Amino acid sequence: MARSQSQLPVWLHWLDTCPSTNSWAIAHRSSLRHGDVVFTPQQTAGRGQHGRVWQAPPGVLTASFVLESISVAQLPVVSLGAGLSVIYAVEDLLPNLQNTLRLKWSNDVLLDGRKLAGILCEATANGSMGRVIVGIGLNCCVDFEQAGLGADAIGQALSLHQVVPIVPEALALLERLRHYLLQTAGLLQPKHNANESTGLTALLPALRNRDALLGHTIIVETDSEQVAGEAVGISDRGHLLLRLPNGEVRSFVSGHILWQKHETRLSI
Repeated sequence: MARSQSQLPVWLHWLDTCPSTNSWAIAHRSSLRHGDVVFTPQQTAGRGQHGRVWQAPPGVLTASFVLESISVAQLPVVSLGAGLSVIYAVEDLLPNLQNTLRLKWSNDVLLDGRKLAGILCEATANGSMGRVIVGIGLNCCVDFEQAGLGADAIGQALSLHQVVPIVPEALALLERLRHYLLQTAGLLQPKHNANESTGLTALLPALRNRDALLGHTIIVETDSEQVAGEAVGISDRGHLLLRLPNGEVRSFVSGHILWQKHETRLSI
């Protein structure tokens, strides 16, 4: 449904349809400010991690959040913080789901082991500091079958309407997501971060408590290799720790996660 800009918060840019909210935010960067949000109820050409397609059928909340003055080196941490932001926003509005959501390093939110949300962070910078666009896709009221998405397309996806009787309105979810993302940005900005690890240090207890991979046998797929082992946590730099069969523990900055027996595919 179309919305008049006069009915919306000043920070919200509501687009009736859009190929990609992240791409739109990057293209219109000169008119956007810290804390601005780009939202569309109809995203037609979304982008996921590692160049994958980001499926967004009707019922997926798709939005991009603008965060300023973030170190480019902190981009992996922003993705983890965004995952926590999704968890907190959903649990704020749906108290019955308290302590049930988990973070699948580094960019998926799971409920009952199934994918509820995905995150794509993209940085634009001159030098070491810059702007980060945090794209979030949250499955709210998605009828995957009606959308023509079979098991190969949606993997282990789950929609909020399948587990709660009333799904929060988009504006309420956007406000809560923005609230927590701004908190994350505040932790990572230089004025609060004389030591580069300070912001992450504040997030680590929650990240480790919500770690969906801990103790699972997984495969980490990088550009050059696939490595199997047991996920043994998140390092104090936000890296995934993997214990190999020989006992060695390797640290991964980025990678695509496959379960040992099946791949958890992108659903949005």
